[in-house]
Amino acid sequence: MVDIATRVYNHHWKIDPIVRSLIDTDFYKLLMCQSVFRNKPDTQVTFSLINRTTSIPVADLVDEGELREQLDHIRTLSLSRGESTWLRGNMFYGKRQMFRPDFVEWFENLRLPPYHLERVGDQYELTFEGNWPEVMMWEIPALAVLMELRSRAVLNSMDKFELQVLYARAMTKLWQKVETLRAVDGLRIADFGTRRRHSFLWQDWCVQAMTEGLGEKFVGTSNCLIAKNRDLEAIGTNAHELPMVYAALAETDDDLAEAPYKVLADWHEEHEGNLRIILPDTFGSKGFLDNAPDWLAGWTGIRVDSGDPVEGAETAIDWWKSRGEDPREKMVIFSDGLDADKIVELQTKFAGRVRPSFGWGTLLTNDFRGLTPNDSLAPFSLVCKAVAAEGRPTVKLSDNPNKAMGPEDEIARYKRVFGVGEQVAREVVV
Repeated sequence: MVDIATRVYNHHWKIDPIVRSLIDTDFYKLLMCQSVFRNKPDTQVTFSLINRTTSIPVADLVDEGELREQLDHIRTLSLSRGESTWLRGNMFYGKRQMFRPDFVEWFENLRLPPYHLERVGDQYELTFEGNWPEVMMWEIPALAVLMELRSRAVLNSMDKFELQVLYARAMTKLWQKVETLRAVDGLRIADFGTRRRHSFLWQDWCVQAMTEGLGEKFVGTSNCLIAKNRDLEAIGTNAHELPMVYAALAETDDDLAEAPYKVLADWHEEHEGNLRIILPDTFGSKGFLDNAPDWLAGWTGIRVDSGDPVEGAETAIDWWKSRGEDPREKMVIFSDGLDADKIVELQTKFAGRVRPSFGWGTLLTNDFRGLTPNDSLAPFSLVCKAVAAEGRPTVKLSDNPNKAMGPEDEIARYKRVFGVGEQVAREVVV
């Protein structure tokens, strides 16, 4: 077991770059990248860092030179032989050769494209532009770097014993959550915490704790490198990025209305079983489901990622019933702002009505709330999103208007096209 406190105290060692592999990323990112590589390889996109928690002055906390050093290091990374073999030969979701040879060959030769970084006030403007399959691979490592550099900035002022006590308290806090979840019958939970983790070493420790503490209830991790190293299932399907870009490319309002379903039609051709999970909230869940083609009702499940999770699951249940499907055979994956008590509540409420599953993110891998003065290590909401495609702005409406993004006139247009009425704003926890 790694002595995390000691490694943090000496984190300037070259053995601890923040991102140490191109597969130190979420599994859904690789699945989506293969789909984009197949369907829209030459589409030009722009990704940008967005700090939703503007009260956190990232540029005051994170040294620009250190940030550039870490980003430059990522651009030197390439797949190792062992990583390539894992992608080519491992079984994912019960299927061998999930990744096609032409995609893996492209990935083996990939070096991430240049970035643009400048300070604007107390925040950083960090953008990536280029071919969609290349640029999209910056999202997760860019977030991981910013989050961990912020953690390191706080930890720099701590001495050895203070660090030992801090991590002992954080470990105890997580283990208490594990003990709470251990008692829950029928639980199915995975680590979704890569993008806003405290650090790589801490995420790896959390995954090991979940593996030992929950046994078969812990079904895997979204982090490909940790899944490979710990011989765990790599977990993930698709994300808002796909419909956001497809929608931005739409020429007319009619094309725009069809874009979210075109994304899933392309996905349907490539994947089956537990990879057929609908993420309906990009432009409002209710309108998406009301207008969805019947073949989508036959998919395995739905991921609830914004809005009220109970309301989201009830909407899914009603929709399946209206389409002649048995909700008890369907999976509902909860993945928004989860912590142990909420997981217990949702599992208790929906067990037997659907097949509940949980993607536990930031409050698994970055819950240092209350452990430092001024709560200086508390997680915050940092995202890296596709903001333009072929020069056109992207839009996300979400089921929570506090997560909406895009120009105001385009948001209004999307709301009209997708029939989104009044929405209830909810605090964005992380």
